[in-house]
Amino acid sequence: MSITGPKKKQIGVLTGGGDAPGLNAVIRGITTRAISLGYDVLGFKKGWAGLLGEGEHHVLDLDEVEDIHMMGGTILHTSRTNPYKLDDGVEQVKKNLKKYKCDALIAIGGEDTLGVAWKLHKDGIKVVGVPKTIDNDVGATDYTFGFDTAVNTAAEAIHKLHTTAASHNRVLLVEVMGRHAGWLTLHAGIAGGAHVILIPEEKYDVAEICKVIRRREEAGKYYTIIAISEGALPKDGDMTLQTQEKDSFGHVRLGGVAEKLSKEIEELTGKECRHVVLGHLQRSGHPSAFDRVLGTRLGYHAAEMVDKGEFGQIAALRGEDILSVDMKKALGELKIVPKKRYEEAKVFFGIES
Repeated sequence: MSITGPKKKQIGVLTGGGDAPGLNAVIRGITTRAISLGYDVLGFKKGWAGLLGEGEHHVLDLDEVEDIHMMGGTILHTSRTNPYKLDDGVEQVKKNLKKYKCDALIAIGGEDTLGVAWKLHKDGIKVVGVPKTIDNDVGATDYTFGFDTAVNTAAEAIHKLHTTAASHNRVLLVEVMGRHAGWLTLHAGIAGGAHVILIPEEKYDVAEICKVIRRREEAGKYYTIIAISEGALPKDGDMTLQTQEKDSFGHVRLGGVAEKLSKEIEELTGKECRHVVLGHLQRSGHPSAFDRVLGTRLGYHAAEMVDKGEFGQIAALRGEDILSVDMKKALGELKIVPKKRYEEAKVFFGIES
């Protein structure tokens, strides 16, 4: 007769929405800590799609996750799938969690992924969340993983564009990600030496931008770099959209504001203008050291949250500590750039208050 020990509990893990540098660090943190606590970890591929139908999944072990914190992207892949918009989608998620013997689920993602997680929690599923967005707009946490890497990528691009703009005496507009919050554009613009920074929180005036360009020319500086968030708004106008089509979470695709503004500036100043859209480049590549450490700590804490039964909460950075924060409260707090922070930046490019 064979004698076996108590059956291990199992935690499911998925990554949803857009990829972000540091996702693999979170997966590594979760897996390593969960195994040390006596759990098995089952990774579901392609976000919520991995929990629908016969979704792809496999057991994560220490060998697989050993060095993944240094890699960009996500080994579990991702998608923008909303089970609440699919027939029997929620029931399929519940059924598969039970089928694959998952005692709890850790969802790593942005407001959409965590919005689904919160609804599942209300529907009786044991869920813990880890916030993910390069926009750094989650009010419950000081910084989101991926933001630091994206800032460095965008700042380097803006910095490098100085030589081209100066060589051709051009105005160059650099479009940076940021739907409702301008943190990424603000930080990258300051670090990369942009002469004008335009963010969603402060509507821009084309006439004022042209004044900056002319003042620079009068001072013998014949080029200007403008960093602009994709969600930036003109004084009298709306967001610039690529298409009116919406994804499964009801979001339209932004893009084109830099191109639109460059044409307006060229018409008003007579200066040659070009635009650059950084796009997916900002969220690609290997994570910075900061994001590797932050992601690891968030994942470690998320595994402990499951062990402590802290469901319906997210892991959040507060000062130097990782804390558990109510998921509903976290989703309700959009962190935008305060006016004071923008006023600090305006001193360096001279748009009048």
